[in-house]
Amino acid sequence: MTTLSIFNQSQPEAAHTVTTDPKVIGDTLASHGVRFERWPTRDLPADASQQQILESYADEVEALKRECGFQTADVVSLNPDHPQKEAFRQKFLDEHTHSEDEVRFFVRGQGLFYLHFGDQVYALMCQKNDLISVPNGTHHWFDMGPAPEFTCIRLFTNPEGWVASFTGEDIATRLPGYEVLAGAAG
Repeated sequence: MTTLSIFNQSQPEAAHTVTTDPKVIGDTLASHGVRFERWPTRDLPADASQQQILESYADEVEALKRECGFQTADVVSLNPDHPQKEAFRQKFLDEHTHSEDEVRFFVRGQGLFYLHFGDQVYALMCQKNDLISVPNGTHHWFDMGPAPEFTCIRLFTNPEGWVASFTGEDIATRLPGYEVLAGAAG
């Protein structure tokens, strides 16, 4: 279930607010410029290729490209048996920013976005059907967990794809991780 947990960074051990209401989640995140929507998904085979996935969502992807100026779209997919899953997880676990919006549409599975606004951290457990667009310059990180199981469509304005500027802050190490929040959301 899609879950938003809000933490005060000075008391990171427990969320002071938790909601699973999509409208409340959307409104709360919108107040920080974050786009959150629930989109219908298509029935695709488990082994669908990047091309099949992008073709299946071509109308939605093209609409986002027109609306937001995105240049490229791709698909990222990880499974628990991926030999480099731990390296991929570590790559996204440190707080960073981007010079463009970070957009993900979850076609399958789940992943945990942390958004850092002032002294608050918003942890959003995204699920299948969730679209999130994190505005450029937003301090954030992503945790896919120790056994990642997700497929996402990503959109970029920069043809190079994912480019991060790491903040050097250790905030990500002080909050409950995927293992704790996935259990609380389930």
